[in-house]
Amino acid sequence: METQKSPLFTRDFTLVVIGQIISLFGNAILHFALPLYLLRETGSIALFGAVNACSFLPMILMGPIGGTAADRVHKGRIMVGLDFLTAGLTVAYTLLWGRAPLVPLVIVTLMLLYAIAGAYQPAVQASLPLLLSPDRLTQGNAVINMVATLANLLGPALGGVIFGLWGLEPILTIGGVCFFCSAVMELFIRVPHERRPRDAGVLATVGKDLGESWRYISRERPVFLRVTLVLSAFNLILSAVMIVGIPAIVAQVLDMSDAYLGLTQAALGFGGLLGGLLAGVLGPRLKPRHGSLCLLACAGMAGVMGLAVLPGVSAAVSYWLITGVAMAVMAAATLFTVVMLTLVQAQVPGQLLGKVIACIQAVANCASPLGQAGYGILFERLSPWTVLLGAAALSALVALRSRRVFQALEAD
Repeated sequence: METQKSPLFTRDFTLVVIGQIISLFGNAILHFALPLYLLRETGSIALFGAVNACSFLPMILMGPIGGTAADRVHKGRIMVGLDFLTAGLTVAYTLLWGRAPLVPLVIVTLMLLYAIAGAYQPAVQASLPLLLSPDRLTQGNAVINMVATLANLLGPALGGVIFGLWGLEPILTIGGVCFFCSAVMELFIRVPHERRPRDAGVLATVGKDLGESWRYISRERPVFLRVTLVLSAFNLILSAVMIVGIPAIVAQVLDMSDAYLGLTQAALGFGGLLGGLLAGVLGPRLKPRHGSLCLLACAGMAGVMGLAVLPGVSAAVSYWLITGVAMAVMAAATLFTVVMLTLVQAQVPGQLLGKVIACIQAVANCASPLGQAGYGILFERLSPWTVLLGAAALSALVALRSRRVFQALEAD
């Protein structure tokens, strides 16, 4: 007799999904518009890369703290509080806009936005095993990833049009309303919570918890550490060149409008949506050994982007090739993310899950700001195709060298 599967879209999981759609859309539209506003105002790719790097650092630092909080504090309350805080941040930026110096204001605002996002996501990820049965966890992760990529699709697409027509002010209003509405909706989510006693101060507890998660990764599951280091190298080389290179090439090198840049960023979101759909369909057939293939595919497609901006290729052809390939890169990256996240959720004890996920993400992302700052300088001094082809070659080497690591992860 076939066992009936538990439902995926339970009441509380559905509320999490809807709250994520609203909140992440607000994040996406602000993360798109604020750096673009700075790039348009200053025209400096190096400054654009440096600002991206500075804003990314707080997310890395806050991730482990958010993971620790997710294991000790009510996860629903974390989501609610951070969404209300972000709504207040957009109001503060609006009040200071035009009164404070542009570059420091954008840097501080982006740093705070990314810091809040870094603390927010571990609470969402750690809540899924409490809201879903084990047989639905892969599909649940795929849904959350699709929601994130859907927001990253719609946010830049609408943001590019709105920014091009009316500027930054309506985007700030939309972002603030999204965060407020998401926080109100999340008040009704019921995430099971077991209170854990704390026998020390907050900072001491955070340090103890992070030490516990690091010992788990480095000693009990050292293969997790090796995979994390592979991801860190890949983020340094390839993710950073995409984050800085795509806006710089489309807006500055190809001289496309804000709407076209928004379309390219939306294509990235659509690629993530496709990757999430594939992950949901393939489910248990996805294995850790497929991770190196996903990374190798991303490296190869970055090489195609480099060929697209070779001298003699028309701006229109370059633009559509970059847009199409960026979509495919995001699909492969999302597929890889779902596989890895599901594996961690299935193998890590519940009391460690939030901080282990955050610790892995922090170590994996720690090199990205350095890469973003470096690529900002390289894109100003070298031809775009040189930078992209070099990044593709190096990331392909990392992907090939990682095959044994992912095989060990599957055999472990």
